[in-house]
Amino acid sequence: MSNSPVRVAVTGAAGQIGYALLFRIASGQMFGADTPVHLNLVEIEPALGALEGVRMELDDCAFPLLQSVTCTADPAVGFGDCDWALLVGAAPRKKGMERADLLNINGGIFTGQGQAIGANSSSNCRVVVVGNPCNTNALICQRAGGLDPKNVFAMTMLDENRALTQIAQKAGVPVTSVSRLAIWGNHSPTMYPDFENATIDGKPLNDVISDRAWLEGEFLSTVQKRGAAIIAARGASSAASAANALVDTVRNLRTPTKGDAVFSVCCASDGSYGVPEGLVYSFPVTSNGSEYTIVSGIEHTEFGQSKLAITTQELLDERDAVKDLIPA
Repeated sequence: MSNSPVRVAVTGAAGQIGYALLFRIASGQMFGADTPVHLNLVEIEPALGALEGVRMELDDCAFPLLQSVTCTADPAVGFGDCDWALLVGAAPRKKGMERADLLNINGGIFTGQGQAIGANSSSNCRVVVVGNPCNTNALICQRAGGLDPKNVFAMTMLDENRALTQIAQKAGVPVTSVSRLAIWGNHSPTMYPDFENATIDGKPLNDVISDRAWLEGEFLSTVQKRGAAIIAARGASSAASAANALVDTVRNLRTPTKGDAVFSVCCASDGSYGVPEGLVYSFPVTSNGSEYTIVSGIEHTEFGQSKLAITTQELLDERDAVKDLIPA
């Protein structure tokens, strides 16, 4: 172990995603085999008993990199001195609940978490929001805590991974053959997996997959609605794949991007591509290992522009729905 230790706060740590995630962090898959880890596990009071069981299992793994585990329902303790805050927990959407209701319920949760992160975390703490609706939750968290917008993200890597697999299977190639397949916009059924600017083995995707009807129809629909399909099949929402995507997200942000590759993450818009500045929006980005850059110069057809307009408007509507929770 040669790197400085990293302290990671995880909310919803006793939940299904948390359970799939924590052992991968503790084993070194997220931060590397040379980085010691301190885990701050945050839960609501009724879940602390289950969280203690998770802590016991972490102990029983005897991970060489795991330096300490703190279990708490107090955000001030949970986010204390953390370098990364992985906000997995959120109130789920229930039957009969409108999206606006979910936005307001979770808005209150992420207001409190943002304030706790701002008051207690390390000065350069980076935040990744998984709990849905994650884009707007990230915006609320950032504004409420007065956090640097460049340090607050929401996750669309799961959507990118889903899209990569669908394309690879259609083309009959390994997923490693597919590149620059980015997710744009909101993590919702309006997201746009941009197949028009992707490549397969260095060739334009459209030259390899000529079935435009499939690309515009079944492919987009499958990626956009994959979460609902998994719930219908499994009886529960995505957990292991979501945890895997979160590992990918943090690793991509911390590792210099190679070659002409890009990856998807929701970040504060700088006005690129006509997206209003400050809106938390999924873009293709690259990283130098410490800072990310939104990829510039990507051209969209009329079809692509129409998809971007739809998802942008949805995010503006979400922002308006929680405007009372977002400090100017």
